[in-house]
Amino acid sequence: QGQLVESGGGLVQPGGSLRLSCVASGRTSNNYSMGWFRQAPGKEREFVASISRNGGGTDYTDSVKGRFSISRDNAKSTLFLQMNSLKPEDTAVYYCAAAASSYPTATYRVRSRYRDWGQGTQVTVSS
Repeated sequence: QGQLVESGGGLVQPGGSLRLSCVASGRTSNNYSMGWFRQAPGKEREFVASISRNGGGTDYTDSVKGRFSISRDNAKSTLFLQMNSLKPEDTAVYYCAAAASSYPTATYRVRSRYRDWGQGTQVTVSS
């Protein structure tokens, strides 16, 4: 089982930007589809974005389309989430996750598909 470590969270004003990173260790990262999830206080953990093993496929939840961008650098075993035009409702703990996949272009929305999870990084959007 590998390890995932997120970074890049923080406090930002509405309309601002943040870039989250997630470094994977202990695995061959290009064998895994990757995803970002978030959990706000009192709410269920929800899907944010997913990227395929080869980076050619991406998927986003509707509320972040056009504002967030997921990407990966397999050579550095690193996953990114660029978040622009942030809103207060984006406030949550953000988690990266890895899903073993036999399909180079597959993305996944379902939490149970992901086996490995990071510890999370807090994103707070407030004036």
